[in-house]
Amino acid sequence: MAQEREVGTVLITGGASGLGAAVAAAVAERGGRPVVLDVNPGDGADAHRADVSDTRETERLVAELAEQYGGFDAVVTAAGIDRPAAFDEIAGAEWETIVAVNLLGTVAVVRAALPSLLAVHGRVVTIASSLGLRVFPDASAYCASKFGVVGFSRALAAETKGRLGVTTVFPAGMDTRFFDGREERYKPAADAQLIDARDAAEAILFALTRPAGVEVRELVICPEQEPSWP
Repeated sequence: MAQEREVGTVLITGGASGLGAAVAAAVAERGGRPVVLDVNPGDGADAHRADVSDTRETERLVAELAEQYGGFDAVVTAAGIDRPAAFDEIAGAEWETIVAVNLLGTVAVVRAALPSLLAVHGRVVTIASSLGLRVFPDASAYCASKFGVVGFSRALAAETKGRLGVTTVFPAGMDTRFFDGREERYKPAADAQLIDARDAAEAILFALTRPAGVEVRELVICPEQEPSWP
């Protein structure tokens, strides 16, 4: 069996909390160097403040960091938000912010990191959602953004085949603070099946460390009895 790839330097958006933080911890445990982008990044030496919805500024920062760190071996785009509401009740600016963070921020980070990734046949892991494959009421912006992530990732994989590894991850609901601040009707029920972000992070590390010539294109992570899948 071919040798696993080393983790290397990994840029992680949303890397200060939730899934992103779990990925950062997993990268460090494997001997890699996690470089975190987050709106609230904390005080770590490799943590940097960024609002990925500001796409041009994000592109500038990522290009600057790529030079500072001598390039990236991988990028994981874990930054994501949602503000559930009926389409006729959510303000246009809020709707567009969700799409800007989840989809346009993903694209901006990958665009800016791409030259350094291609130089080392690096890898990109984009984070979609089970709502990137199905729809749910009061989630039009989130669904639109995650469907967009799926389309972008598949097109990027086709376009860069043989030069870049692209994996799309579809996590079901995770036990993180993602649901904090919502109305009760939009929070998971007490008996909801939520996966541990650390388990999702381990699956992402599996994709990042596949040997040369082997790619995990799409990966669903869900509870054993996930009711919404397939």
